Amino acid sequence: MRKQEKNTPLFIEIVSALLLFLFLYTSISKLKDHHAFQVVLAKSPLLGTYSVLLSWAIPVVEIITSALLFIPATRKRGLQLSFTLMLFFTTYIAYMILFASNLPCSCGGVLQELSWTQHLVFNIIFLLLNIFALWHYRRNELFIAINRNSRTPV
Repeated sequence: MRKQEKNTPLFIEIVSALLLFLFLYTSISKLKDHHAFQVVLAKSPLLGTYSVLLSWAIPVVEIITSALLFIPATRKRGLQLSFTLMLFFTTYIAYMILFASNLPCSCGGVLQELSWTQHLVFNIIFLLLNIFALWHYRRNELFIAINRNSRTPV
């Protein structure tokens, strides 16, 4: 087994832990100051109509994603869901930069302190980490270990 293949599961676990922390932290921050989160969403040109629903749905989905990332048996689904969320959030931020950059950020915690451009870069980094983790996950699934003595999969 090559050195890169040995490090792959650790890489997946590190990225999963980073994403778990990110989603859990932001969801708790959003729920902690739920009213402010809902007010900021209401000001969004894209999401304003759905601000009440989204102000609850987004943190709940982030918590579910964190739980999926935490449990090894559901980690792949967690990575897939976190990819979908990060893609949505990154697209939304890019839209806001292009068309409405003067609105306040509706993210939780210290991420609110980032500028829109800094937040976009932050999200792109996490999106790329997520993509690489899913790619490594798929590579590991395709690798089947064979016992040399009995020639059976292990």
